[in-house]
Amino acid sequence: MNKVIGTGVNRKDGLAKVTGTATYAAEHQIPGLVHGYLITATIANGQIKSIDTSAAEKTSGVIAVFTHKNSPKIFKPSNNFVTSKIYEARLPLSDNKVHYGGQIIGLVVADTFEQARDAAHLVKVEYTVQKPLVDAKKATYQEAPPAFGEEFKFEQGNIAGFASASAKIEASYKTSTELHTPMEPHAIIAHWPDNDSVTIYEPSQWVMGTGRTYAELFGLPSERVRVVTPFLGGAFGCKAFPWPHGILAVAVARQIKRPLKVVLSRRQMTANSGHRSETEQILRLGATADGKLIVIDHEAKSATSPVDEFTEPCTGITPVMYAVPNMRLQQELAVLNVGTPTFMRAPGENPGMWALESAMDELAWQLKLDPVELRLKNETKEHQRKNLPFSAKHFADCLRVGAEQFGWQDRPKQVRSLTRDGKLIGWGMAAATFPGMRGRATVKARLLPDGTAHILTSGNDMGTGAYTVVAATAAEVLGLPVERVKVELGDSLLPDGGLAGGSQMTASLVPAVMSACTQVLNNAQAKTATEALANLRQSGRAAFEATASSAPGDEAKKWAFQSWGAHFCEVSIDEEIGRLQVTRWVSVMDIGKVINAKTAASQVRGGVIMGIGQALMEECHFDPNIGYPVVYDLATYHYPAHADIPRIQVTFVGEPDINFNPGGARGVGEVGITGVSSAIANAIYHATGKRIRDLPITPDKLL
Repeated sequence: MNKVIGTGVNRKDGLAKVTGTATYAAEHQIPGLVHGYLITATIANGQIKSIDTSAAEKTSGVIAVFTHKNSPKIFKPSNNFVTSKIYEARLPLSDNKVHYGGQIIGLVVADTFEQARDAAHLVKVEYTVQKPLVDAKKATYQEAPPAFGEEFKFEQGNIAGFASASAKIEASYKTSTELHTPMEPHAIIAHWPDNDSVTIYEPSQWVMGTGRTYAELFGLPSERVRVVTPFLGGAFGCKAFPWPHGILAVAVARQIKRPLKVVLSRRQMTANSGHRSETEQILRLGATADGKLIVIDHEAKSATSPVDEFTEPCTGITPVMYAVPNMRLQQELAVLNVGTPTFMRAPGENPGMWALESAMDELAWQLKLDPVELRLKNETKEHQRKNLPFSAKHFADCLRVGAEQFGWQDRPKQVRSLTRDGKLIGWGMAAATFPGMRGRATVKARLLPDGTAHILTSGNDMGTGAYTVVAATAAEVLGLPVERVKVELGDSLLPDGGLAGGSQMTASLVPAVMSACTQVLNNAQAKTATEALANLRQSGRAAFEATASSAPGDEAKKWAFQSWGAHFCEVSIDEEIGRLQVTRWVSVMDIGKVINAKTAASQVRGGVIMGIGQALMEECHFDPNIGYPVVYDLATYHYPAHADIPRIQVTFVGEPDINFNPGGARGVGEVGITGVSSAIANAIYHATGKRIRDLPITPDKLL
């Protein structure tokens, strides 16, 4: 068997992307295509008193203008994740109410994009205005409703022991609203060849789920809806389900009987394509004098929208990290006049680890213990809420290997004790974790007489490397060079490949690819592709092919599955001007079997870069009067550039998690961002003696 899995295979889609031949949603060429431009609310709370579209309708090239007065027919979907899911429970243009700044209140359709955009600015709207609530500090919080069938509230033991603990930390940790800013903006082309079938070109992390949802929205059998997404230009959770602009575009295209393209501007994306809610978390840690935790009390607050409920589940990580006999978890939710928040890379785990890993560092300093030693001392062997042992856990190895690679043993034990070139230097570390998830996936494998293999599935690649992982897996099982494996993804006409979210695409697809390729060899009565090809050519058949599925079994009743990691970083701070530079970074990860070392390390680096942005730059404020985000493009929303990022050293440890799936692979896309912001804040404390608990850590906080 040729060894492919675990090596660094170049991206199968890399050439197409760098040469511009990869086709994204807005780039498909459809004869007779017309263009839509959204009309959005300039208030955040109130009602539309009147809306005058006459001037827009008379403009050259304008085909139609849609508002709540003439909204196209849309059915209410089940919206339950199983049969359908939409990001915003309120359907677009369903009434004259305005719930947040930038809410879609109309759509102009014209022959060209420019005509539609110019006409949209001619629509006159009068409102009855009510004062919006966009300040989380003024909001009323209530207990968060259950999510995915599980209550947020949890308690074991008695947290009253906190008062008598030898060492105690009680602190509030805050994060700011973060915007989804993928390189590819949200876009859609909807084409109805007849009234009873539709083809939708849209960036979707779940083409089959999206297809089922559109089928419900428009009263169609799911087989009459085709969703095409061969490439995504980034998603991170904001492209899994239809947003109002997409639903409206499909409805309007059906009514005007023309293929319609709608592309969101960067300004519109700040309000209409999701964000990570700001959070406030209170952590209480109580420990014995030698550093054994006896109490963890974790309270979290986040905000949602008037049109849907979404809770940023910050407390989900607490039972998995550190062993403690007494624990309480609480999550509260408030409603603000903002667009709907949604999943964003490590939703809940990311801000949750910011708070927990910052508090653990504070506890380590109070106890005069090495932060690595404190974590090793309190490692839990089981999920304390599920009461299940962890499978293939190598968290301690992540800590030890990371400390050795970074040179952590040379860390000065006092704050403000390390300088270089007139700047303060600080070292910090934090743990990382994310649940191991997998779903059902089906794959078709074909071996052709020309010596190539084709792998087909609707599962898709949002930039994470799924094309390459699928090809590498097939190449190893079949005994073919990777170059001889062709992969087709992202089309709902193909077998159901599941959801590219929750770091589960690799864990879902790899076992199905292994099974389908093994069946191909079995059908050919061969052990390798070379033997199978000889038999195929001799038989005169067009191909040997097989379709196989893989799905979770009862393993989740026996084990808890989690990916683990540790980050170590160095920062350099010029206090006179508040300038911080991250100068060194080491990440060590335990993700089970590493299928492709190159793309896996790239995913960790991407998570670290995104975490550096969260820690130092990213924040969205809302105008208190009109409720619109005050950031409006990629220049006003700050995120890291190349100059902000050091070389990021990534190492993998651990063993294949065969309890999890036959491929032994767990997810890597999200674990890399968890703990990043706290590692930086912990390094800042080491450098300056300032404990900063409010993200982002902007220069004014360092002066």
